[in-house]
Amino acid sequence: QVQLVESGGGLVQPGGSLRLSCEASGIAFRLYAMGWYRQAPGKQRELVADVSGFGITTYADSVKGRFTISRDNAKNTVYLQMTNLKSEDTAVYYCKAYTTLWSSWGQGTQVTVSS
Repeated sequence: QVQLVESGGGLVQPGGSLRLSCEASGIAFRLYAMGWYRQAPGKQRELVADVSGFGITTYADSVKGRFTISRDNAKNTVYLQMTNLKSEDTAVYYCKAYTTLWSSWGQGTQVTVSS
């Protein structure tokens, strides 16, 4: 049974930092691409960043230079380091494991950026 468990969300002031973690179980983690998505109230879910099994990363333009995605295959974990957070980063952040034929989502973790 595949499980993706996110953690690390919370309330942070503008300009602050957070690190999200997503631990996977039930899959051969190193073979899967891993992505972080977010969904703000009233908006569609959008890709924030992803990392392939080979470590190739992509980022949404809105987070380039502020967010860093990384993975630790020994720990079956993908991270999202978020810096210089802005109010518009407020959303539920979801972890996704996927191939071209399959995907699985975590339950999400809330990130709120507010003074």
